[in-house]
Amino acid sequence: MGDFFASAGPIVQTLIGTLFTWGLTALGAAAVFVRKDPSKKMLDVMLGFAAGVMIAASYWSLLAPAIEMSAEMGMWPWFPPAVGFLLGGVFLRIVDRILPHLHLGQLREEAEGIETTWKRTTLLVMAITLHNIPEGMAVGVAFGAVASGIPSASLAGAMALVLGIGIQNFPEGMAVSLPLRRDGVSPMRSFWYGQLSGIVEPISGVIGAVAVVMARPILPYALAFAAGAMIFVVVEEVIPESQQGGYGDQATMGVILGFIVMMILDVALG
Repeated sequence: MGDFFASAGPIVQTLIGTLFTWGLTALGAAAVFVRKDPSKKMLDVMLGFAAGVMIAASYWSLLAPAIEMSAEMGMWPWFPPAVGFLLGGVFLRIVDRILPHLHLGQLREEAEGIETTWKRTTLLVMAITLHNIPEGMAVGVAFGAVASGIPSASLAGAMALVLGIGIQNFPEGMAVSLPLRRDGVSPMRSFWYGQLSGIVEPISGVIGAVAVVMARPILPYALAFAAGAMIFVVVEEVIPESQQGGYGDQATMGVILGFIVMMILDVALG
């Protein structure tokens, strides 16, 4: 299996990797079959942990390689990362303004994005889906970088990114399914919506892989783009949500722990 994965093309590797991260989202969502009333402290800490993983991945798995690749390709080492990072943030800002979604703990009337008649359940799923767009993209770009033969990109590093994103997807699945169950949605429907929030990762991942394989010069821009998109999601969505339950200090420690875990994964395996 290991030999097959190593010899597979970047698109297949991305698909397998993002199906794995999607699977961990589903596994987290399956917690709804075990308990109905989630602890607010637990949800806050888990969201904080997810934020920490995303912050660390943005630098070690995306920005740092983008800087190295820019230098290796004869560019100003700061220019592609800066441009890509900015474009990633702007892109997610546009998506955030357009995509109807609702954050945890908000009333239906507080939904963001364009006005819609979607139910509260759908809007909650859309909020987590928004988180997962840059995560899938990051995986695709990472495997695309390996296939492009960039010296600073390694298969182990891309796999570390997959593992880190998968770990933080577990609490994100719970963060959708458990509140829905608490609101009276059936366990099966709560699970369905929870796992559904991760379906965008294989889609955005394959798009990212195809883009960098077809146009190698955009690779450092693409890596930084994914990083900028992830940081936007962390600052705009994940961290504020983790502070709403009244356990801000615990959530902040979750951020620290998540950052450390992802840093260790990337440095040790990459």
